[in-house]
Amino acid sequence: MLTPLTSCIYNEKNMLSRREKEIVELRQAIIDQSWKIIQEEGWQALSIRKIADAINYSVPVIYKHFENKEAIVEYFSKQGFNNLATHLQEARDKGTDEIDQLRQIALGYWEFASTQTPSYRIMFGLGIPACETINSSDEMKASSNMMLQAIEAILSHYNNEQVDRHLKLKTFWSMLHGFVAIDLLSNKEISKLPPPTVIDAVEGFIYTLQKHK
Repeated sequence: MLTPLTSCIYNEKNMLSRREKEIVELRQAIIDQSWKIIQEEGWQALSIRKIADAINYSVPVIYKHFENKEAIVEYFSKQGFNNLATHLQEARDKGTDEIDQLRQIALGYWEFASTQTPSYRIMFGLGIPACETINSSDEMKASSNMMLQAIEAILSHYNNEQVDRHLKLKTFWSMLHGFVAIDLLSNKEISKLPPPTVIDAVEGFIYTLQKHK
């Protein structure tokens, strides 16, 4: 049998537990509704007011969970880069050798962009992140390092020590993103399979790694 004191403590713990659960559920509702708006209208259309109206809460309540719209966008961006890193790792594991691993990464990158386009738009809304931005984000660094390590493996295999590895990384990433952006501008969505121009560019890039270019 509970004494008055233990009963009070028990009830207080239950209240805290319920309150904590409500906080978690509300944060998730904000995230879910934000993602719905992004998918339907694009990330540029996202606003704190629109989120608050959709989930029937006041604007100040939303600010208790996210400082501003940019904080919500950053949440989805980090989530996207984390997913991209996983996707690139799975793609690289399909490679039979150093060259094929980089080739598979390129194909995996395109597949990610085509299957998770709303997320990709958020991640690269302002273009490819600068080096300082990448280095400040574990999620971005994971994706960047995946590509860099694959490039380094080819350079090492062919004893190509004269090349600036980080320059090659930026070239490779810019090339892939450029083709994705062109496809988005041309078709408003990304084709499931990369066009021949992408394959040709990737093979040309690999050639430069092999031939000390």
